[in-house]
Amino acid sequence: MIKKVDKLILKSYLGPMVASFFIVLFVLMMNFLWKYIDELVGKGLGLGMIMEIIFYGTSFLISMGFPLATLFAAIMTMGNLGENYELLALKSAGVSLPRILMSLFVVTLGMAAASFFVSNNLVPYSNRKVNALMFDVRQQKQKIEFKDGQFFNGVENMSIRVETQDPVTGLLRGLLIYDTSAAGGDMMVTVADSGYIRLTDDRRFLDVTLYGGENYQFTRGRDWYEVNSLGDTAFEMQHSLSLTPGYDMNRTDESLFGSNAQTKNVAQLRVDIDSLNREVNRATATTYRPLLHNYLFSRDTMVVSATAAARRSLDSRRPVLLLDSIARLSDAEKDRLFSNASVAAQNSRGVIDWDETMAKEALNQLYRAEIEWHKKWSLPVAVLVFFLIGAPLGAIIRKGGLGMPIIISVVFFVIYYVIYITGEKLAKEGTWPAFWGGWIPTFVLMPIAIYLTWKATNDSGLLNTEWYIIQYQRLRKKYGGSKRA
Repeated sequence: MIKKVDKLILKSYLGPMVASFFIVLFVLMMNFLWKYIDELVGKGLGLGMIMEIIFYGTSFLISMGFPLATLFAAIMTMGNLGENYELLALKSAGVSLPRILMSLFVVTLGMAAASFFVSNNLVPYSNRKVNALMFDVRQQKQKIEFKDGQFFNGVENMSIRVETQDPVTGLLRGLLIYDTSAAGGDMMVTVADSGYIRLTDDRRFLDVTLYGGENYQFTRGRDWYEVNSLGDTAFEMQHSLSLTPGYDMNRTDESLFGSNAQTKNVAQLRVDIDSLNREVNRATATTYRPLLHNYLFSRDTMVVSATAAARRSLDSRRPVLLLDSIARLSDAEKDRLFSNASVAAQNSRGVIDWDETMAKEALNQLYRAEIEWHKKWSLPVAVLVFFLIGAPLGAIIRKGGLGMPIIISVVFFVIYYVIYITGEKLAKEGTWPAFWGGWIPTFVLMPIAIYLTWKATNDSGLLNTEWYIIQYQRLRKKYGGSKRA
């Protein structure tokens, strides 16, 4: 009987789980597209390129979609079982709630393991791919668009002016083209009655077809004594192809984008954290002693007397300036001394600023690596936490369908996501330790999961309105009777 019950529960769970997962993934994908829509529109990208960006962009959202899908499916499954009195029948037959949830918990453990695999392997790879693709898209120029009466300078070494343009056929009228691509400063000026200027299908070449015009070739003399010349050539039809760098899609090697913490797995992050910790410790342990001896007092023979006391102070690495020795210097020597001191102070200021900048950069990278390492472990645990919230909650509310489960799922996920984003931000800024930044949303929801599991196991009427009415009537009867007495 138990095996049949497990099959029934799994069959009721897997359908909503798969459906809710793809719904959540679709919503997250639309959010990704909305974020980058301005950079994708108007670039003439092919369908294959757009689908590739969507695929890799969606891949690193899978680990975030697992917890919400688990919560929604658990609430819906247990709510349907409770609404159809199947859950009540199982409890009447002596099957406890933990035993009913055992098969679902095993499936959830598998999903948590899959979430870790995705977060540790697929997400870094997808991030590298997306970063490389979006870099190529940003480097690619938009399509060629002419405005009536204005010069277009989007093509390298060319400036094109069009009087009017037919919006249907794309025929250009009244063309004026300045071409400075020739070496030596020579320039070609072309005037044409009409023509077409388009990019080829591979977007590598500019296809120019002109009708009824003239070419004016200005040739600059190579030496000062040579005379500049101007040639004039008329044509009825002229066709040319020229390279247009920047309009075609040049693919960049994604390995160049592997320095970000989001593009590394747990083992790589661990190595980075160790090396960054050593770098930060080295930077914070640096004292001002090398600065004093190498920059400020590297040339102190003029002002430090060669007495035994001065030698002892020098040996102890604490130079002493003798003011009386400065007073005995001439005005020229004082000016030179103060000039050298000013230069040394400026150099030392530059050294301090550079060391401080490098230390801050290393510390910033350390914070990001640490929070990313903790996130890869906390997200799979969040899948289990959301299951322990959703399954008992569904057993308590005993409402199936889409209405109540969606509302409760969205509320809990918003709470989790807000805490998640806040903790991550504070951890990256160094305000919180990375451990708290990665685990605080799980620690906040874990007591709720334990409490709901306990209430559902004991058949609590936590969300039953009749239970609240009965408790209210008891309190009213108790305190009302005491007042009459």
